[in-house]
Amino acid sequence: MANSKFNVKYCVLLPIVLAVTIFLWCCPASFFGSLGDVLTVTQQRTIAIFAFAALMWIFEIVPNWVTSLMVIVISLLTISSKSISFLMKTGDASQFVPMKELMRSFADPVVMLFLGGFVLAIVASKYGMDVTMARILLKPFGKKPKTVLLGVLIVISVFSMFMSNTATAAMFLAFLAPVFASLPDTDARGKVGIALAIPIAANVGGIGTPIGTPPNATAVGNLESLANITIGFGDWAMRMIPYVIVMILFAWVLLCIFYPFKSKEIILEIKKDDHKKTYKDYVAWITFGVTIILWMTEQLHGISSNIVALIPLCVYTATGVFGKNDIKEINWEVLWLVAGGFALGYALDGTGLAKALVTSIDFSAMSIIVVFIVAGLICYLLSNFISNSATAALLIPIMIAMGKGLMESSNADAFMAFGGQAGLSVFVAVCASVAMCLPISTPPNAIAASTGLVETKDMTKVGLIVGIVGLVLGFFWVTKFFPFA
Repeated sequence: MANSKFNVKYCVLLPIVLAVTIFLWCCPASFFGSLGDVLTVTQQRTIAIFAFAALMWIFEIVPNWVTSLMVIVISLLTISSKSISFLMKTGDASQFVPMKELMRSFADPVVMLFLGGFVLAIVASKYGMDVTMARILLKPFGKKPKTVLLGVLIVISVFSMFMSNTATAAMFLAFLAPVFASLPDTDARGKVGIALAIPIAANVGGIGTPIGTPPNATAVGNLESLANITIGFGDWAMRMIPYVIVMILFAWVLLCIFYPFKSKEIILEIKKDDHKKTYKDYVAWITFGVTIILWMTEQLHGISSNIVALIPLCVYTATGVFGKNDIKEINWEVLWLVAGGFALGYALDGTGLAKALVTSIDFSAMSIIVVFIVAGLICYLLSNFISNSATAALLIPIMIAMGKGLMESSNADAFMAFGGQAGLSVFVAVCASVAMCLPISTPPNAIAASTGLVETKDMTKVGLIVGIVGLVLGFFWVTKFFPFA
């Protein structure tokens, strides 16, 4: 079976991807219609690179982070100011993207923000902070099944705001495994409800902060680099955590209705962390707390959340809390995937392709609501089948380019009333996160499916309802609370 998948990917899908890429690279500019009248050589190459990335991410011929790395390297070789010499001769030097712009996608400030988040999560796990916090946070919810379910949803969503959604889902699956075993077979529906609570809370909870999930970071990073719009950690959290709360409460009611419990009580046994505390434990806890406080009070002290993210890395490495072996635990794949998305954004902007796309479309004839609905639905549908991160990396740079066009059209005032470029980009990021209909939609979904308790029809039913409500609420919420110029 594995060999057949390998053969299909490399013998069928890869040739298709390469054929499409080469065609878009070499075809006459007239193929692109009215856009072809103003299309430059580097812009056409960028279209080909963009198509290559999209198809590779959709088909997952290689891991998504590998595709991102390939996009960056291909861009450096073909559309950067230090491209291969004979390729430089076919276009005006001003049309090429400065090499440093593409290279800095690896160390974009938002990538550093994510790096800091990963370090905090690794240290929290290493020193038992995650287990301690889970035990303390779940204790107030008692033993009644409905309140325990609410507690699971709330606590997982909180963890997902600062940890990888996948890591959070995996951790809580381990915590809840004894619960699944202790519940009688007559409470099978209740088991399904708890199992579904894991991916729902992980996916929705990640929306709460810029580091909660890669689509958020993609939106923040591209808005800052392409539209000169800065959304701080606190700015995002204050606006989106209330959205998460509403969605979690809705999910709780939904799960209670669809998957009622018959048991009178549920006992959650999370073992107390009894290891002897050292100074490193106190450094870990204090630095963690200070970092969160600094993130949430950025407007008071003025230190960028991207800089704050490096403080725990500095403190933990200097004190030995975070060592050379811990560096291996950092999810470099996600960092490179996000970097590839930023590189695509730089390519669209630096080659002038974004501007060319904007000028070729009559935005004055477009309804702002239709723009949001179409963008949201495209993102939602794609994210159910391919990586949420890859979907956001593809669509958000386009949304920002579209937003620039709308800002210069007769619909500018109406567009600003709906949040402008920030509103559109953040809405797309939200749509990526609420896509959770299938086991393949997100890693937390796959983790829930691995329990054997959740059938695809259950995940699809609940995921579709949560997704539709998330889309509708997300539209009204984001367009109301992201009025950034």
